[in-house]
Amino acid sequence: MSTEISIYSKEELLKMLETMQLIRSFEEKAGMMYGLKKIGGFCHLYTGQEAVASGAITALDLELDYVVTAYRDHGHALACGMDPKKAMAELLGKVTGCSHGKGGSMHFFDVEHHFMGGNGIVGAQIPVAAGIAFAQQYRESNGVTLCFFGDGAFHQGAVHETFNLAKIWNLPIVFIVENNQWGMGTNWKRVSAVADFSQTASAYGMKGYSCDGLDVIDVRSTVTAAVADARKGAPSLIEARTYRYKGHSMSDPQKYRTRGEIDEYRKRDALQSFAGRLMDAGIIAQRDVDGMVKRIETQIEDAVAFAEQSPEPSLSELYTDIYA
Repeated sequence: MSTEISIYSKEELLKMLETMQLIRSFEEKAGMMYGLKKIGGFCHLYTGQEAVASGAITALDLELDYVVTAYRDHGHALACGMDPKKAMAELLGKVTGCSHGKGGSMHFFDVEHHFMGGNGIVGAQIPVAAGIAFAQQYRESNGVTLCFFGDGAFHQGAVHETFNLAKIWNLPIVFIVENNQWGMGTNWKRVSAVADFSQTASAYGMKGYSCDGLDVIDVRSTVTAAVADARKGAPSLIEARTYRYKGHSMSDPQKYRTRGEIDEYRKRDALQSFAGRLMDAGIIAQRDVDGMVKRIETQIEDAVAFAEQSPEPSLSELYTDIYA
């Protein structure tokens, strides 16, 4: 067993693997359902990036901590513990969905599991996350907020205003930029003045971390350190270098990159690599992996059946949560 893996229990390692597989299976099925026109509107899949949400969120205590993310939010919601049935029902616009069928793919929400969204506006979740961290600090809850966003959001003004406030107020927050290489159809290097996002943390007096977003153990270890600092009032920024296999959204023809590029990243697939490491370490066998995959795929099929059998929201739902 490698030193990196050996610091975690078998239960923790299997939890990370199962979370990654749950996200992968869910997203593959969501893509199929979109193709069948069962899902309408925008749909941004997380396929390829599973190690980031899985490694980061399993480092939290979700009795105390909160998670906020952008519109590519299915994976984070599932990693927080959202029921796949509620997630799939939301995608299909059903009243049994996590946002009662009114939010869709970009607006997952689950207060029970401390998942505060899902936000359809680029970068808009970042000041919201700082507000949650401020509430944690004010209430002395000892909780931490993880705020995820993509490389396409990194140059939004609200991002840097929030970094500044986070340090001024010493908020218990960890900012995680999931650099999946492509902001919609533009390579991140074309629009960034720096090649390492984590370096910008020093401009705000924060610690900056970098981790391999295709290595769930590296993500977990990095986020664990950052969360420990955050509980002491030290915000930080993590760049997780990852890759998305699918287009920016389901309507993206992906003409800006080659099939060869995608295939090269698939050779480093985070899910398959981690399963292989666990098998090499003697923690699991191939039959265990096969059984896990079959069990999770059955769970996803059950989620689809639940969603398809659920009713659409009634007209009265138009006025739910409307304050004026």
